[in-house]
Parts: sequence; structure tokens; C-alpha cells
Amino acid sequence: MKLAALVATGVFLLDQASKFAVVHGLELDRVRGIDVWPPFLNFRMAWNQGINFGLFSGQDELTRWVLIIISLIISAWVWIWAKREADRPLVQISTGLLIGGALGNVIDRLIYGAVADFLNMSCCGFSNPYSFNVADITIFAGAIGLVLFSGGSPRGEAKKP
Repeated sequence: MKLAALVATGVFLLDQASKFAVVHGLELDRVRGIDVWPPFLNFRMAWNQGINFGLFSGQDELTRWVLIIISLIISAWVWIWAKREADRPLVQISTGLLIGGALGNVIDRLIYGAVADFLNMSCCGFSNPYSFNVADITIFAGAIGLVLFSGGSPRGEAKKP
């Protein structure tokens, strides 16, 4: 589980550093938007109080704490679950991606009361109205990785009929 811990730590630090740089360094919370490489990459400030795509946003303080607790429970469950496949590097990397991203968003909820989303990407005539962050990318990648790389026979063992 060392690999999972290293990946989670790296993702967490990258996520928090990127949010700090954009929100405070570039003052995106004040200027609201910066065109970096339109339309492919723009910074658009969005404080997400809910979950993906703003679901459950605009709710009360209770929702914030429920989402924090759910994120921590899911992270703990994924960590415990992944321990049974500790010999699979791709499972460990996926676990670290998911947990590091989840903890990055938890810290946002604790500090700001909402998740700091700032990446906005569009392409090919499609204008994306949503913003996201590094943690969102790694949570998604980690979940897909766990689906693809977990289960089956452990490394070195033949599959049983």
C-alpha cells in the first residue's frame, strides 16, 4: 500500500497547489475567468457546494458535512478494499488517484465551505458550461482504474476454470 499512499499524497499536493495558485495567486475568485488557450483551456471560477455538476448544491450546512463524511467513509472503504489486492500496482495507483482527489476536495469543503473548481475545457463547437479541478480528474481516473484493474487472479497465479 506504499504505492497507493505515495500516489494519494502526490495527487493531494498537486490538487491543493493548483487550487492555491489559481484561486489566490491568479485571484480567480475575484476576476472569475481567465482565457488560457480558448476554447480548449480556460480558468472559470466555480464554488461547488454539491457533488458532480453541482448536484445537491445550494443546500444547507448539513449537506456540506454529510458530503465530507461520505467522502471520508468512501476513501476509507476503498483503502481497506484495495489492501486485498496490494500486489497489483495498477490497483494501488488507481486507489491513490481516487483517495488523493477525494481528500483534496474534502479539504476544500473544510476550508472554503465548497470545492474550488476552475478548469473549463471546450472543443469542436461544444461549449462546456462546467468547471472542474485536478481532484475531479484523478477521482474519475482512479474509479475507472479500479473497475478495469481490480478483481481476477492475483499476479503470478493462473486463472482457475
